[in-house]
Amino acid sequence: MTSTPKISIPPSAEAVAPGETGEAPQARSAADSRILIESSDVSLFYGPSQALKRISIDIRERLVTAFIGPSGCGKSTFLRCFNRMNDLIDHVRVQGRIQIGGHDIYSGDVDVIELRKRVGMVFQKSNPFPKSIFENIAYGLRLHGMRNGPELQGVVEQSLRGAALWDEVKDRLHSSALGLSGGQQQRLCIARAIAIRPQILLMDEPASALDPIATAKIEELILELKKEFTIVIVTHNMQQAARISDLTAFFYLGELIEYDVTTKIFTNPGKKQTEDYVTGRFG
Repeated sequence: MTSTPKISIPPSAEAVAPGETGEAPQARSAADSRILIESSDVSLFYGPSQALKRISIDIRERLVTAFIGPSGCGKSTFLRCFNRMNDLIDHVRVQGRIQIGGHDIYSGDVDVIELRKRVGMVFQKSNPFPKSIFENIAYGLRLHGMRNGPELQGVVEQSLRGAALWDEVKDRLHSSALGLSGGQQQRLCIARAIAIRPQILLMDEPASALDPIATAKIEELILELKKEFTIVIVTHNMQQAARISDLTAFFYLGELIEYDVTTKIFTNPGKKQTEDYVTGRFG
């Protein structure tokens, strides 16, 4: 079988940072950001059924990359390949290669726990622990060896500030996290994910269950977080992808159809399938 060509961002492509469009857009080259995740000919099977078909794509550092496409197209499955969450499903088989920072994450010597520390994840439905707000953040830190004391308290505060939640919860840190609103719970989950300082943050439909106001807060947060983290987000909401992502990949029936700078995907896509999807002709 011949290898599927890798879809990469052309050197001349420019990503306009979201929120900077208008009178004086500050364009920057997507090619200026180094490649952090390299996927080569990745296929995934659930038993005999193939869910991903020879996907090759480069994900660039400290940018927001959005995966879009209709339900069941493989975008969430592919996202979970980056931290090997699919390993938890019976009869899953992955072919091809994924490298993070030049290291093959599916090689036999990879410590999956360390991988998931480096590659954090936020799920579609917020899943706070049935513990206090403070303990939701502190629990993972303790698992990674941090002791109780000023350092732990400082990292909890820093993480809550990083998730734009500190001012809302600082006076009730020892109250149950389950008493927070849906949007606050999702930001708490983001705070929990960034507390252990991952390099990459995966987000699987992080705002799909939230109201418009909470969604806007999550989007603002993502734009702040990309200053420190490489973010890959799955979204059904094309307006959201257009607002917050630098690069967009369109998936269909387990295949990667097109990958480019977000503005190009939404205004001048190179493939007819992409154009039909972003203009609402199907999906």
